[in-house]
Amino acid sequence: MNLIDTHAHLYLPEFDSDRDSVVARAVRDGVNTMLLPNIDKESFPKMMNAVTRYPGICLPMIGLHPTSVKEDYEAELEFILDTANRGEFILDTANRGEFIAVGETGIDLYWDKQFLQNQIIAFRKQIDLALSLNLPIVIHARESFDQIFEILADYKGKGLTGVFHAFTGGEKEFRSVLDIEFMVGIGGIITFKNSNLPQVIASAGITNIILETDSPYLAPVPHRGQRNESSYLGFINYKVATIFGLSAAEVANITTSNAIRLFNLQKPE
Repeated sequence: MNLIDTHAHLYLPEFDSDRDSVVARAVRDGVNTMLLPNIDKESFPKMMNAVTRYPGICLPMIGLHPTSVKEDYEAELEFILDTANRGEFILDTANRGEFIAVGETGIDLYWDKQFLQNQIIAFRKQIDLALSLNLPIVIHARESFDQIFEILADYKGKGLTGVFHAFTGGEKEFRSVLDIEFMVGIGGIITFKNSNLPQVIASAGITNIILETDSPYLAPVPHRGQRNESSYLGFINYKVATIFGLSAAEVANITTSNAIRLFNLQKPE
């Protein structure tokens, strides 16, 4: 099977002691591609170090996470916009690469509502960036579906594509995502005993689903509570397969194809 982890923070300190082993385990288990979302200006060089160290395996996004939107968000946002508008980055003297998405961005009202207006401004500017670069947008939505759908309504018919990563909404929110033809990122939460996600996604099919770990967070059962990593994506894939009555290989093929289509990736060999 070829699997794509569409959301992994491989560059965070949780992996500093064994990053090479984490990547090796993922590739061993069929996760040949890991998409790395950016957080802010500070995280960017760390992310790019991972991209350089694992070329063709780790692919970068460019974005400002909503929880990094504070009083000084304008300086943070300027860095993101300037870096993205350069259009490409140099891996080494022989290779150049392009960002595969704008993200992660969005609105987070779980941790702090104080900077909501700043988050809205930053989110809109990153949507505009995604449209100008013809890139998908990767949305972080936490206790903010209503605000996000209200904003996205202004962009209807403009060709915006993207994914709601680490989706935790109900059937109403899932249908709203499908109505705007976005993808839904499904991660370890779907394996949790009290999760309603199995019922939610079963009602709408697999056409718009991609898989992710959000590592090092939200490890799936049987590793819940531990550090998450991309090699655990197979547990998520298997759970989705049981929900739809498909084989693990079938779900891997479908979700990988969905990810390739959304992020305009090369098909794995």
